[in-house]
Amino acid sequence: MSDMTLKDCFGNTFLKHRDKKAVTFLQNGGVATEMTYGQVERESNRAANMFREMGVGQGDRVILYFGKSLCFVIAHMGLQKVGATAVPLNPGFKPSEMAYFLEDADPVLVLAETGRGSMLKGLRPGVQVLEIDPQRPYQELELFRYYPDISQEVQTGPDDPGLIIYTSGTTGQPKGAVLTQRNLVHDARNIIKIWEIAKTDVLCHALPFFHVHGLCFALHTCLMAGGHALLLDQFVPETVAEVLADRERFGCNVFMAVPAMYSKLLAYAADRDLDFSHVRLWTSGSAPLLPKDFVRIKEVFGKEPVEREGMSETGMNFSNPVRGVRKPGSIGLPLPGLEVRLVDPVTFQDVPPGEEGEIWLRGPGITPGYWQKPRETAQAFEQGWFRTGDLGRIDKNGYYYLTDRIKHIIISGGENISPKEIEGIINQLDQVQDSSVVGLADDRWGEKVAAAVVVKPGADLDPDIVKAHCKKHLHDWKCPKAVAFVPDLPKNSMGKVLKEDVKALFHD
Repeated sequence: MSDMTLKDCFGNTFLKHRDKKAVTFLQNGGVATEMTYGQVERESNRAANMFREMGVGQGDRVILYFGKSLCFVIAHMGLQKVGATAVPLNPGFKPSEMAYFLEDADPVLVLAETGRGSMLKGLRPGVQVLEIDPQRPYQELELFRYYPDISQEVQTGPDDPGLIIYTSGTTGQPKGAVLTQRNLVHDARNIIKIWEIAKTDVLCHALPFFHVHGLCFALHTCLMAGGHALLLDQFVPETVAEVLADRERFGCNVFMAVPAMYSKLLAYAADRDLDFSHVRLWTSGSAPLLPKDFVRIKEVFGKEPVEREGMSETGMNFSNPVRGVRKPGSIGLPLPGLEVRLVDPVTFQDVPPGEEGEIWLRGPGITPGYWQKPRETAQAFEQGWFRTGDLGRIDKNGYYYLTDRIKHIIISGGENISPKEIEGIINQLDQVQDSSVVGLADDRWGEKVAAAVVVKPGADLDPDIVKAHCKKHLHDWKCPKAVAFVPDLPKNSMGKVLKEDVKALFHD
């Protein structure tokens, strides 16, 4: 097993491809800044030297609380060079949310958007805050400019933390998943290998940086492989579609996204004469992709998407093959180095092939635990295996399928009901764009099944039609007792449905 760190891996690539274009940053659809690998190396050295002068040392946490920008990339790289731990946070977090993160992460420094310094210092007196304007082109910032671009040696080991990624906190407060250098390097190398990421690739990067999807799976792998990262400041369907189709100007051939992004891209691109034939890889993750959207992606973009699965705590775990059969609805095959078990969540006994069980994982990509939370860490592991909380099954060809989250299971009249099974039936209706099924408190049955349904624009649908369709395919006790039509499902920034917010829709 390699003892290399992110700093080592990036350093090797930056030197090897010194004069090659590394990053292009697009702001409002136009090119704001471009940098070669050599320039990224020098700028991140400057950032590292500034951090040292500000008292940032090995193991210190530094919060990155500002919008997607080239400055974010340079700051993240610079933190790795001083052995600090980057803590990327959603720049949309409100003061009440930031109060928790400031207390929990205990940072020595916060890099924040201009105008937020007084708020942060009010929440945590004495905290160092460096304000950054992510709207200004990088070359106009004086942030790191006056620091030397000479690298200084730091002894970072493979078990030292490189990132803390906070989970969404659907139950209780968010937990900070600690990702070590070993975790991060293993994950990036795995993705480079299975997706054949190369120096010739141009990645259209429209994801945020505060999740593992955009930061680790996309940015880390692209730059470690020597590719060209075309960074968009935000996801605007029209801009992304036009950038992907512009072979002459941008030449993007890799795109990574979440299902909600694909839904919007399809709506824009379906009736336009755009050529995507040069794009070799379309990947989807962070939330389930509906089988009918799998088909639509192939129809509109010309290739089947590669569905995959990963977690903040584990990196990427499963992927459909780039060369091989891609199965709609499946998260694919385990990545190299990952051990997988399907376990009865009550007895902890392995379930027979084909049956549903909780997915347990073991491998070099798994977090050692949650920051400052020994009890939650102990609960997440059993006999050295990480308990994902996901229910799944495996088919005869070794492909895995997610069937539900344990905490989302509805118990009605003593029967366990899978919301995902019901959602799959409802989503078969041509008029349905999306749905989410939850359990509501019920005096008689304990919980009753309720479905929030998003109807396609212009389509006509009645709750009784939804109920009748479910009764045709499901036992009566699985069928929704309540159906609500909503314009959109409440989702987080990565497209995962917020089940507690869905429940609230029925309480108004």
